[in-house]
Amino acid sequence: MPFDRILVIVTAQLGDALICTPLIHAARQQWPQARIDVLGFAGTLDLLAGNPDVSGLIEVARHGNLKAHWHDLRRLWRRYDLALVTRTSDRAHLYGLVAARVRSALLPGGTDEARWKRRLTRHGFTAATGVHQVLEKLQLLSPWMAAPPALSLRAPVAAALPPEIEAQLVRPCVLVHVPSMWRYKQWPTAHYREVIAGLLADGVQVVLTGSGSANDQALIADVRHMAPAPALLDVSGRLSLAQVRALMDRADAYMGPDTSLTHLAAALGLPSVTVYGPTHPQEFGPWPREHPAQQPWARRAQRQEVGPIVMLQGPDLPDRQCVPCTRMGCEDRRDSDSFCLQGLAPQRVLEELRRLLATP
Repeated sequence: MPFDRILVIVTAQLGDALICTPLIHAARQQWPQARIDVLGFAGTLDLLAGNPDVSGLIEVARHGNLKAHWHDLRRLWRRYDLALVTRTSDRAHLYGLVAARVRSALLPGGTDEARWKRRLTRHGFTAATGVHQVLEKLQLLSPWMAAPPALSLRAPVAAALPPEIEAQLVRPCVLVHVPSMWRYKQWPTAHYREVIAGLLADGVQVVLTGSGSANDQALIADVRHMAPAPALLDVSGRLSLAQVRALMDRADAYMGPDTSLTHLAAALGLPSVTVYGPTHPQEFGPWPREHPAQQPWARRAQRQEVGPIVMLQGPDLPDRQCVPCTRMGCEDRRDSDSFCLQGLAPQRVLEELRRLLATP
């Protein structure tokens, strides 16, 4: 069945838009002449800028009054032949309902909410535990095509680095991403300090990445003065995501938590060490470049390695087997600590980075 106008709805975070790129690419392969637009919250679609599979980006406010939301809905009214709804939220389904007559959508599992959403959806697929987000999104195209044999996330086009940063880069170089958006995903900054100190002692240049947000800058402040530039180079808040991609092209390895840059490093095939705590790796683990359309990660292992990506998970609580708990930390709220991340020793990370740097 041909579609000339397709809308992909990704009302989520920055990394979620990147995770949807295999879906977008498959849709482009199936309908090469179609216009494919992506709708998401303002500031979350930057990793899709310049993507050749995307015809246009539509930003909507994450928060706003009824008048603003009404304006968004009016400009979408029946503009598309097909809507691919990649989120289970009410708002994502409402955008799909307004935008297109044919909708393929993810549904929440086993609730009254799922029933009414299923009635309004031509093709509905229930979100399932333990299915990777890349594979889950790709189900939306199953009424029209089979999954491709191998899948990759599509990284943004690189943009030139500022000359003052370009001039200071040396080899070997490791990118270290300290901040997490939420505390329950945050590996302790004291652990990062040990890893950075070990790399500096080895003569490895460390480049700190992050945004200019108050949260990121407060966390990076704990490590940015450990050594002068260029041995320790802080580029946080100074680069666009397209420039970060160029920086990754120059780096020898990357280390970071469950965050969008970790997924970007995986998309580029950059050797990486990532630390995971409460997050379910089978659902949100970094997708390896050109990986077969099947699950890359186990639910639980102290150490996993797929291609150039090493994933480390921390210990369980003393009285239970809880990793990954899939909750927001030990207290199930965004500002909670996570025992498993606190207990993940920095020496483990440092040893893995040294091994990656020693591997031709």
